[in-house]
Amino acid sequence: MAAYSLLGVFCISLIVVTTAAEAAAIHKGRAKPPTEFRVGGKLGWREPDANHTDMYEVWATKNRFRIGDSLYFEYRNDSVLEVEKQGYYHCNMTATLASFNDGKTVINLDQPGPFYFISGAPDHCKNGQRLLVDVMNPNQTTPPSRPPPPPPAQPSIAVPPQPDYSPAPSPLPNSGFSVRALTSFPVFVALATFVASGV
Repeated sequence: MAAYSLLGVFCISLIVVTTAAEAAAIHKGRAKPPTEFRVGGKLGWREPDANHTDMYEVWATKNRFRIGDSLYFEYRNDSVLEVEKQGYYHCNMTATLASFNDGKTVINLDQPGPFYFISGAPDHCKNGQRLLVDVMNPNQTTPPSRPPPPPPAQPSIAVPPQPDYSPAPSPLPNSGFSVRALTSFPVFVALATFVASGV
């Protein structure tokens, strides 16, 4: 009889360990604390020189942005404008979502998807001072791919933005509740009950 009780305790312990391990796997990677990114690194938010007009695109592709992170813009004699996609690609400063000119602006990334920023100083955006940040979905493990932006549009020519045909990321093996845990749990309970009853 003691052997049956010991086997029952073993089965219940196995259930608890399996469930805890799967719960840990489900939440793996979500415990990373938010990061505050200094836009442009050491150079900050400024008009790029003629040989480095892609500096903000390069900077953004080297970073992984997640919900809860923030962008820190540091600048002088300039501003930060948050705009829609069209405003970004056409350097349109008239239709802004938000405007900042305090020299030390922090933007919280509170949702997945693209965030578009341009400089409010004349011609700075056309010279490369604009930033596209793509915030990852919580279940995404790699940064979203995006096509390179078209060259800055000339004042008389409007270039429409290109659609993003990148494939959707595949789900992670542990991105949802495990069906295996649901199917193995009743089997273990039935086995433990059977063993504990001494049949």
